[in-house]
Amino acid sequence: MDVIDPATGERVDSYEDETERDVDVALVRATDAFESWRERPIREREQLLEAAGDVLRENKREYAETMTGEMGKPIEQALAEVEKCAWCCDHYAEYAGAYLEAEHHPSSPGTSVRTVHEPLGPVLAVMPWNFPFWQVFRFAAPYLTAGNVGLLKHASNVPGCAVAIEEVFREAGYPRGSFSRC
Repeated sequence: MDVIDPATGERVDSYEDETERDVDVALVRATDAFESWRERPIREREQLLEAAGDVLRENKREYAETMTGEMGKPIEQALAEVEKCAWCCDHYAEYAGAYLEAEHHPSSPGTSVRTVHEPLGPVLAVMPWNFPFWQVFRFAAPYLTAGNVGLLKHASNVPGCAVAIEEVFREAGYPRGSFSRC
């Protein structure tokens, strides 16, 4: 697939389309990763998310330029979008543990009623192109920190953004298969 800069009409980059086999491999990897990821302590998952926010800030210009080249977002808006994603990581790194605490409810004597938040497994996110980083991070930050793993099917005109986001999580130290594009 060729990526065309909407402002200039020039080819920015080229990516191989994912095959059915690539998707199957990503699903198997995600399922395998989930078994151990769900058992990691919430504090460890929060620390990894904090590291993802750091990676975003360290590479903010590069990510913003990828957005601008692929989908035409003005560079100042793209920079702000990356910063908002880093803020999202910071927020869930600080508050996820509190959000996920069990909630106890009044119950009959001798019984206990509570709401618990258990990881579900691999979660597929099909994302639009207009906020190529923000839409993904507003999904990924809480879902990954809650113990789920993520699979990203991004819009076809922003494949470089999908690759970059996957690299954010890898560079932050997330285990293989915990967040993948497919």
